[in-house]
Amino acid sequence: MRHGSIAGAHGRVRPLTLLGDPALREQCREVTEFGPELAALVEDLFATMYAARGVGLAANQVGVPLRVFVYDCPDDDDVRHLGHVVNPRLVETDGVVIRGPEGCLSLPDLEAGTERYDHAVVEGFTAEGEPVTVHGTGFFARCLQHENDHLEGRVYADHLTGWRKRRLLRQIGRASWHR
Repeated sequence: MRHGSIAGAHGRVRPLTLLGDPALREQCREVTEFGPELAALVEDLFATMYAARGVGLAANQVGVPLRVFVYDCPDDDDVRHLGHVVNPRLVETDGVVIRGPEGCLSLPDLEAGTERYDHAVVEGFTAEGEPVTVHGTGFFARCLQHENDHLEGRVYADHLTGWRKRRLLRQIGRASWHR
């Protein structure tokens, strides 16, 4: 039997912001108030991420321009990492650069081989204002870098070059969700 609450169990599923919406290209603002509204946002982010079958979600992906993201993501050893970070800062990326498949809930049903470091460290706070440091390796490191990018107004497509970028742009142009 589980004790405590399941992440997202009390949240509501919000509509996702899709590529083309200016909200995805703006740098998000720092969170200055920790309280029930922030806790509700974190719950909503989890609920929305789970409903969309994602492994991470940033607040601007639901139209809220605040520096918050959630994750429920495995690493390359299939160890599950579950949590959230408020006012995250990507403080370290190192190790081998690996090109791996990367998708995004704001670019549904598309993915491209994207280069990311296989180790990342993010520092920030919990929704209660407690300091937190998150270390990620492999796929989880990719997730941390991806979600942090969102808060800076970037998407994974911005990391692509050459034929990978051209192919993804063609796919975006044909996507039913694209404006």
